[in-house]
Amino acid sequence: MSQVKQNDTVKVHYTGKLTDGQVFDSSVKRGEPIEFTMGQGQLIPGFEKGLLDMEVNEKKTINIPKEEAYGEPREELVQEVEKSQLPEDLEPKVGMGLVSKTPDGREMNLVVKEVKDQSIVVDGNHPLAGKDLVFDLEVVEIK
Repeated sequence: MSQVKQNDTVKVHYTGKLTDGQVFDSSVKRGEPIEFTMGQGQLIPGFEKGLLDMEVNEKKTINIPKEEAYGEPREELVQEVEKSQLPEDLEPKVGMGLVSKTPDGREMNLVVKEVKDQSIVVDGNHPLAGKDLVFDLEVVEIK
């Protein structure tokens, strides 16, 4: 039986959890496995590493340390922005998601961490940065 290797296109069902068991994402709940090509950097390194050598219909649980997931939070991605720089009709609230464009035109997702009188504090780190992750995996297809 064939096993997952680099450059294979695979379909995988997964459930992603924090180490306390809290589910943050699941293809099983959506009813549709994800499809991607191994070795192209589309997914976090620990996820791909965990799939190597798995066979179709095989299931396993992997633990991914934060270094192989989204890394440590980076302080330079937390910034204070003057409210005068925000759209006039925006009423910022803690936890609100915002999208900003970088000088080179890329979009960056931000989360409002604090609302002050004249400014807000936004965080551009991935919400799972600094966290160890657990994934339940099932290989559905290897192409």
